[in-house]
Amino acid sequence: MSETVRLARRVAQLAGCTPLEAEQYIRNGWVTVDGVVVEAPQHPVDCEDVRLDAAARLEPVEPATILLNKPVGVDAIEGPSPAAALVTPATHWADDPSGVRLLQRHFERLTPLVPLDPGASGLMVLTQDGRVWRRLTEDADEIEHEYLVEVRGELAPYGLGRLKHGLAHQGVPLPPCNVSWQNETRLRFAGKGIRTGQLPWMCEQVGLQTVSIRRLRIGKVPIGKGPDGAMPPGQWRYLPVGQKF
Repeated sequence: MSETVRLARRVAQLAGCTPLEAEQYIRNGWVTVDGVVVEAPQHPVDCEDVRLDAAARLEPVEPATILLNKPVGVDAIEGPSPAAALVTPATHWADDPSGVRLLQRHFERLTPLVPLDPGASGLMVLTQDGRVWRRLTEDADEIEHEYLVEVRGELAPYGLGRLKHGLAHQGVPLPPCNVSWQNETRLRFAGKGIRTGQLPWMCEQVGLQTVSIRRLRIGKVPIGKGPDGAMPPGQWRYLPVGQKF
C-alpha cells in the first residue's frame, strides 16, 4: 500500500522541484489527480494518477478581478438577488480576450464593488485583489464612469447645459458631467462621483423620465466587445493582469 501524502509533495517528487514551486503549479491549475484538476496543495493522494501539465509554467498566484455585465433586476452589492451568484464557470464569456486561465479559486471570496441600482444594467466589478479594492473605493471620486440612459419626455429649455453643469443634488453642487445625445431617446453621461439614484434625479430636473440605465465603462475599462458584439448580460470576463481602472 502506498503512503498517503500531500499533493504538493507528490508533485515536487514528480517534477523535481521545490515544495513551494509545486504549490504554485497546483494553485494555478496545472495538476490533475485521476484526470481532475485539483487546486489544493494539501489534497491527500495515495495511489492516484497525479500528472503535471506539460505546458505548466511557474507564475505568481494572482488574485482575480471579474467584470460582469449585470442584468436588470439583479442586486450589485446588497439584496436578495446578488450579482455574485451569476459568476460561475458556465457564465464565463466565450470571447473573453484576457487570456486568464479559469480556475475554481477565482470564485472564492469575491468582493463586489461600485454600486449599481437593481433597475440598472451594465458593468460591475468583483475582485479578490486588494489593490483593485483600494482603487475603486479610496479613489472612487477620481474615476470617470460612462452610462447610456434611455429617456422619454421633453427636454426643458437649456436642459442639456444644466445636465452638464448647474445642478445640485441633496444640497451639494454636482461636478461637471459630459452629456450628449446618442440618438433621439438616449443620453450618454460621462462623469466622476456619480452616486446611486443620481442619474434619474438629474433627468427629472430637466423634464425627462428615465426608462433604462446601462453602465458602459468604469475608468479605462469598458464592458468589452468580441467578434459577435458586446459581452452579453449575465456573462463575465477577467480583468487582464496589468490593466488598470
